[in-house]
Amino acid sequence: MAFLTDSQVKDLGFASVGHDVQISERAVFYNCSKIVIGSHVRIDDFVVISAGEGGIHIGNYVHIAIFCSLMGADQITLADYSGLSSRVSIYSSNDDYTGQFMTNPTVPIALRRVRQAPVALKKHVIVGSGSVILPGAVLEEGVAIGALSLVKERCEKFAIYAGQPAKRIGTRLDSLLTLQHQLEAGTQKN
Repeated sequence: MAFLTDSQVKDLGFASVGHDVQISERAVFYNCSKIVIGSHVRIDDFVVISAGEGGIHIGNYVHIAIFCSLMGADQITLADYSGLSSRVSIYSSNDDYTGQFMTNPTVPIALRRVRQAPVALKKHVIVGSGSVILPGAVLEEGVAIGALSLVKERCEKFAIYAGQPAKRIGTRLDSLLTLQHQLEAGTQKN
């Protein structure tokens, strides 16, 4: 995987970018002025990030794996230490599928009903491959989402969820908070 140089990243016109940011030259970004990227971030091949009016905020120590997509009109937040496995899709807006309205952006908005709501992944959230996160979902600190899950609602702190729709299936250890403190204090072992 080839990464953009620091000057190529700067030339994309992000709202702000931290340091030690690795962005694949095969990743695609839309509306960069609404995208904030922290430090120690890696964005892999074939990722599509399309910011709407609400913007997209990516914290520190975040990894977005191959073929992920983040898009929608409302805000999407990936807090520090969060990560997306391959093929995760996050939407902060979507069409009404009931048949009462038409769908897709080529149809005039007066004939559509689009739901939009912010999506937030708090610190230490990990989302398994192929999962989909819908508008309004809030994944509290330490949540783990199993592969191929559909997340539509709030997920409780340090819980494990899986399924379609995602249901709580267990509890995640919070030991990683100690490791976070070691990293931030510079006392971690290599």
